[in-house]
Amino acid sequence: MSVDAPVTSDSEAKFLLPFDEPALRFDRQQGPASLSSLWSVKTGTMFDKQGDRQRSRVGLEVAVYSILGFWLFYVMIATAQSLIVGWDNQMELVQRRLGVTIAGIALTFLLYALLRSVDERSFGERIAVAFLGAIPCAIGVGLVNYFLFNSYRPELLYRDPDMLREMAEHPYLLKNVAEIAVSRYFFLIAWAALYLAISYAAETREAERRVAAFAQTAQEAEIRALRYQVNPHFLFNTLNSLSSLVMTGRNHEAEAMIMNLSTFYRTSLSGDPMDDVPLAEEVRLQRLYLDIEAVRFPDRLKTLIEVPEELMTLCVPGLILQPLVENAIKYGVSKANRPVTIAITAREERGKLVLTVADDGKGPGEAGEHGTGVGLANVRDRLQARFGSKAGIVTHAPKEGGFVVTLAMPEVKNGC
Repeated sequence: MSVDAPVTSDSEAKFLLPFDEPALRFDRQQGPASLSSLWSVKTGTMFDKQGDRQRSRVGLEVAVYSILGFWLFYVMIATAQSLIVGWDNQMELVQRRLGVTIAGIALTFLLYALLRSVDERSFGERIAVAFLGAIPCAIGVGLVNYFLFNSYRPELLYRDPDMLREMAEHPYLLKNVAEIAVSRYFFLIAWAALYLAISYAAETREAERRVAAFAQTAQEAEIRALRYQVNPHFLFNTLNSLSSLVMTGRNHEAEAMIMNLSTFYRTSLSGDPMDDVPLAEEVRLQRLYLDIEAVRFPDRLKTLIEVPEELMTLCVPGLILQPLVENAIKYGVSKANRPVTIAITAREERGKLVLTVADDGKGPGEAGEHGTGVGLANVRDRLQARFGSKAGIVTHAPKEGGFVVTLAMPEVKNGC
């Protein structure tokens, strides 16, 4: 197997994740592959143009209706107030009021664009942006209001000559703009609060949907895990190997194998599929599994585990590597007539934990069967449910022989 065999060739790589997430892709324009492990697999950078969390944004249609509704309410209230006070020239007032309304709608759309641009931020940050962003918008409304009601031909609105003279001699620009801006600021904040409330409600529904999907997938994954963990064929071969060890007087090896088998099944069957485990625990379990299989294939199975110590504390879904290692045994080692090396490696790349299970067994002509069983589907489903668009899985059959599966997921440092 080539040391730097890429997995991003269109003719060779098989992208199992994401399902319908076009924003997530493994970059195919990155530099040479890393040589840090026996078979370093280039996964590149995972792009998620919609951010680390899939937020349910407030759509343009909802924004348009809410903005128009708010400003229509303003026109109705202001007109009613004007009629009650008994101002003259009501038609002129309505026309200028509509001018202020059009400007207000435009400025509110700018506020909407600002809030939309920070949809991926925390809720507290978005509240802060709303409060700060509404300030220049309110000042803008105040300036337009001052121009239309105080500067632009005020004689068409006010017939009192003393008032007109006072307005000409003392325009009080800052005072009047500030007075209008303060009242319109609370108006804009009310709309921003509605926007944030709708956005938060949509996110809550999306979170509930994802939790429900995760619980359902975890339950299905547990059933599938039982299917391949309690594998009668694997257990039958293990018992045969134990029988051979006992009959040939290799009692010490038989005892060690029984202990490994007991520990493996106790650990694999007792774990909650909803829980993550430290990477160190996952690696330990795979060592146990490989030790058991090494009794069956003493001359053919070689193992290589390269996991940096600083990554051992990261959290991963329990038994996420088990199906991949089992596939490597089933399709790489058991059908070979020469030594086959199974390598488990891990590395950190741009904030992602990248795990690789590779073997140098069968060639690419027959390695496609690695991707048709329960194992890869189980891993794919669990990654999708646990991390959504932030995780990926890529399979690759190098021309030189063997099979490589690469998982990429966020670094989870707490919670296991």
